[in-house]
Amino acid sequence: MRIVQAAGWYAPDSLGGTELYVAALSDRLRRLGHDVLVAAPDAAHTSERHYAHDGIPVYRYPIPESITRDEARGFALVRGAERFHRWLSSAHADVVHVHTFVTGLGLAEVAAARAAGSRVIVTSHSASLGFLCERGTMLRLGRALCDGVAEPIKCATCALQKRGVPPWAGALASRVERVAPASVDLPGRVGTLFAMPSLIRANMAAQERLFSLVDAFVVLSRWAAEALMANGAPPEKVVLNRLGVAPRIGGWPSKAPPQQAPTTSPIAVGYVGRAEDIKGLEDFVRAVVLMKKAVPIQARVVALASGEHERTILERCRRLAARDARVVFEDPVNPHKIPALLASLDVLVCPSRALEGGPTIALEAHAVGTPVVGSAIPALSELIRDGVNGALYPPGDVRRLAGLLTELAHDPARIDTWRTQLPAVRLFDAVTAEYLRLYQA
Repeated sequence: MRIVQAAGWYAPDSLGGTELYVAALSDRLRRLGHDVLVAAPDAAHTSERHYAHDGIPVYRYPIPESITRDEARGFALVRGAERFHRWLSSAHADVVHVHTFVTGLGLAEVAAARAAGSRVIVTSHSASLGFLCERGTMLRLGRALCDGVAEPIKCATCALQKRGVPPWAGALASRVERVAPASVDLPGRVGTLFAMPSLIRANMAAQERLFSLVDAFVVLSRWAAEALMANGAPPEKVVLNRLGVAPRIGGWPSKAPPQQAPTTSPIAVGYVGRAEDIKGLEDFVRAVVLMKKAVPIQARVVALASGEHERTILERCRRLAARDARVVFEDPVNPHKIPALLASLDVLVCPSRALEGGPTIALEAHAVGTPVVGSAIPALSELIRDGVNGALYPPGDVRRLAGLLTELAHDPARIDTWRTQLPAVRLFDAVTAEYLRLYQA
């Protein structure tokens, strides 16, 4: 088969979780004899680029750095995306597999793939689940897991609250939305305030249109599958294909069993991931700083900051922990060294503040025998059995996280009990096999 993997970003420009996922899937498909190409929009260049990454041909099509409001809302084709449409027509792909929607890769591109005669598969790696969550986290008002059902006034109030509008003001503006429908381009915050409910309705219509075009919509957690169906998605098109771990060069290190090497004090807890708002790095640092200075704990931060916003978050965390010697900031490591890093921790903390498909780092921690403490959101809540093989806490509840880590620091034996109950880790070969079933259906 000829298979196009379309992603919002790609290596070597970007090395986030979605890019690594696409790279791992592409590599396995190629090894199985399939013709694989990767395509991604590119806001950093003004001309089309063709190159190979790890033996896979990559096509990058230019889009503008600054987009119009209509392009952002999906009311107009993003400039430059028409080149991707023409490329799809000439690629003659049996399957076009789209990974999450971003600027320049959205509903119009799904329609173009369908028009080119390809089977279309979409995998959602983000909390938006297509076009359902305008806030992009699936956390109601940023505090607790949403019920996942899109409703114009409810969702508009939540999305506006993220933009600094108090919920009462957002609800009031939402009830007079027809004063300024989404098609009216009012200036600045006023336009956003009154047009948001209509934008939510447009998103709901886009979601319905999306499911009329795709052959399958893949999600990474059971909760996400149920949310899609609660919003009217055809059950036969909703597919659960959980994350898996890929083999690492040198293999996965294996910790000695607790009987031979019990956890000792001070315990080593760590954060490994991007310095993004939704990943919760600041929550982790604040939790450790809140703990009494006598608590025997070592907190290791291995955070990648690739953009100005992420660097700002990382610097803010450094300032927060400036007077707490227990918090140590380490340089990011080569991906091949991640397993050894995870094995050196007693506990990995995943303080996510948005619906996750994993995260993959949590599965990798389990693969080396390291338990996870994480926020109680899918898919962490489907991976961790609270109090049995790890611990869960309400997302954003820094004090509760501090309390959990304090309890572990004073009772390291609990970590050893968790280690004996870690679940079997799914391999990426199983992920690939499920996709092949969808491609060939």
